[in-house]
Amino acid sequence: MTSACILGCAGATLSPDEVAFFRDAQPWGFILFSRNVEDPAQVTRLTQALRDSVGREAPILVDQEGGRVQRLGPRHWRQFAPPLDDVTAARDPARAMWIRGRLIADELRAVGIDVDCAPTADIARDETHPFLRNRCLGLDADAVTRNARAMADGLMAGGVLPVMKHLPGHGRAVADSHKRLPVVKASKAALEEDFAPFRALSDLPMAMTAHIVFAALSDRPATQDPQMIALIRDLIGFQGLLMSDDISMQALSGDISERTRASIRAGCDLVLHCNGIRDEMVDCLGACGTLDGTALRRADKALAARRAPEPVDIPALEAELSALLGGKVHG
Repeated sequence: MTSACILGCAGATLSPDEVAFFRDAQPWGFILFSRNVEDPAQVTRLTQALRDSVGREAPILVDQEGGRVQRLGPRHWRQFAPPLDDVTAARDPARAMWIRGRLIADELRAVGIDVDCAPTADIARDETHPFLRNRCLGLDADAVTRNARAMADGLMAGGVLPVMKHLPGHGRAVADSHKRLPVVKASKAALEEDFAPFRALSDLPMAMTAHIVFAALSDRPATQDPQMIALIRDLIGFQGLLMSDDISMQALSGDISERTRASIRAGCDLVLHCNGIRDEMVDCLGACGTLDGTALRRADKALAARRAPEPVDIPALEAELSALLGGKVHG
């Protein structure tokens, strides 16, 4: 049976003890961070070892947006500018984001990573906290929708599944949810603009929740509130695989078991735990349960969307992106 979680690992290689742990734990998938990355050959060995540990082609995720949130970087991988910088500078922002997605997918697939936690479909506002603002893909719902769709399509054309984030919208938050719980006081009517990109992109296969309170709608973080998960499913219309944001983030209260249990009970299909700390992973596994029923069907449908990369001329795309950005080169 597969556990309803995605887990991280401690370092650049798996110890025999970690192999045994993951074999018994059977997480649905894995997520990599900078601590797990040295060079392409090492990452390729690690992704294969993770899959071997569970005996199947488990999805392997990474946060590869560009800018500050880029786990694979120079000297072995391209360094992309923050997304908002490029959509602001580009002659054709949507085309630039499609190329970004396609180039990122090319690099990820080459080392065995098949899921990217991108695009960010939150709307950048004057008040958006700096931890998020330049990771956004536009300043209004229409621009975000176009650019996020383009990046998602570019990733999928390269054989990598996108994870849209952060539902139902993080752009109004003035706090960093890694450190404390953001509370948004906008009216329900105003929040419709935040929901709009996610509604337009609701056909994407996977998405991630926000650890954020919308005071006009609830007094609990969206990740852990059945009412907010119902809003994601019914009002926004997202029927794909829904994972929590990292449950080790300090926006959430309680221990890891309590955070996990609350997220699953609220309606998240999977819980994401990222830091690779064994005791926390044990607690997560003890509370998340197995992936079954509707959640399992959503997971299977998401993985069925994985496909081989479409042929493409990578140098030509690099040159086109540079031209779109006025000669700026990502490298």
